[in-house]
Amino acid sequence: MRMPYDDAIAHLQAVDPVMHAVVDVVGPCAFAHRAEGTHFEAVARSIVYQQLSGKAAGTIHRRFHALYGDRAPEPAELLATSDETLRAAGLSRQKIGYLRDLAARVASRDVPLDDIDALDDDGAIAALSRVKGVGRWTAQIFLMFRLGRPDVLPELDLGIQRGVQLAYGLPALATPREVQAIGAPWAPWRTVASWYLWRFVDEQNGGQLGD
Repeated sequence: MRMPYDDAIAHLQAVDPVMHAVVDVVGPCAFAHRAEGTHFEAVARSIVYQQLSGKAAGTIHRRFHALYGDRAPEPAELLATSDETLRAAGLSRQKIGYLRDLAARVASRDVPLDDIDALDDDGAIAALSRVKGVGRWTAQIFLMFRLGRPDVLPELDLGIQRGVQLAYGLPALATPREVQAIGAPWAPWRTVASWYLWRFVDEQNGGQLGD
């Protein structure tokens, strides 16, 4: 029986012998995107989680949702919530500003989150990047894990840079330009390749392919 990413794995292993070895080390692909909730909720969550450990971010995120009956707020609800209330949930002033900017832009349709599925990857990244605190990396992660786009390569991600370093035996972290150049043959399955690199780093625990 064919699995969901058989075509992607066959392509990656055919075009790149190093990626062939990475796939062999990691095993079957378990990549999945999150379909539950709303796009607004997903972007707001990414803002809350920025620059925090998973445990600390999870605690603040739960307190944030608790303000609205243990659910994600609508943009208008967030805009109507005082800074003091949001601060009490553990959000920094900077993140409150980012969340308000997101809510205002979604409410005004300056950022058309409800229709973002209709945009191509570059268009979606450009739209999301209009929000304060949402840069290229955050937008790419949204495309991968929210929209399930198959050909996204987050070249700014430290895990991806480390994965390329380990797999290809580079003396230092791969630069974004190196990631893009090495990853070019992986198209149109660069999301799947990225998932494999993240898992490869986990498997290696700082080791080197072939050690």
